[in-house]
Amino acid sequence: MHPIENVTDMENHLQKKKKSDAADAPRLVIDFGNTLTKFAVYRGDQEVFFDAKERLSTDDLEKIKQQFAPAYAIAAGVVNIPDDVRHYLTHHFHFVEFTHHTPVPIENLYKTPETLGSDRLAVAVYAAATYPAAPCLVIDAGTCITWDFVDEKQRYIGGGITPGLTMRYKALHTFTERLPLVTDQNFEGLAGSTTQESIQAGVAVGIVAEMEGIIQRFLMNHPNLNVLITGGDSKFFAKKLKSNIFAIPNLVLRGLNIILDFNVNKQQEGN
Repeated sequence: MHPIENVTDMENHLQKKKKSDAADAPRLVIDFGNTLTKFAVYRGDQEVFFDAKERLSTDDLEKIKQQFAPAYAIAAGVVNIPDDVRHYLTHHFHFVEFTHHTPVPIENLYKTPETLGSDRLAVAVYAAATYPAAPCLVIDAGTCITWDFVDEKQRYIGGGITPGLTMRYKALHTFTERLPLVTDQNFEGLAGSTTQESIQAGVAVGIVAEMEGIIQRFLMNHPNLNVLITGGDSKFFAKKLKSNIFAIPNLVLRGLNIILDFNVNKQQEGN
């Protein structure tokens, strides 16, 4: 161990220790989605706990606090955070509510950042951190299907939004007189021989064709493109896509964890 020779060395040593302690501290990360609220505890970049519920309660938060003693928390969502949950987080953690004002470690070129879904920016942050010198396309196959592009300069450019698998099934049933509501996806062909199979083929094959088309168009301009897919329906689509892709679960949570780490470090540097 090297001796601490002067006041400056002492200050640098303490600063490094504070950063190390902050990096090792457990962190609670919450993603309020359209269908489920997903939440996890991280130590560094390691996920040590994960769960998902239709509604996250303060009792759930208290159990996590007692079991893991996280010092920091971040929450974001495409739906509003319940007031009681926000109050608990604010009073029991060093809490970051992720909004368009929250600092992130990439450049955001979206023209209307106040309307950008926090989930979309979070996955872009994860992609940029994982592949820092290469362009990335992230597909999130959830309630909606989104694709988001980050270039090799770690700039978030934007992306697209389209209805997801279940939403398309519901739309066909809701806005027609006789089409049934399809609730499963057990047909693997291209041409259905019943109305239900035809809906399954049309929706699922149509989405795969969309994804393949988008990927190929990005590859034309970015041959070294990395493609990631996440979301509730990602496993279903990943095995159908011909493109070379990386299927990564809970990518929004992973991105939020990176954003929380970035903000904790900024706070430590400010102190």
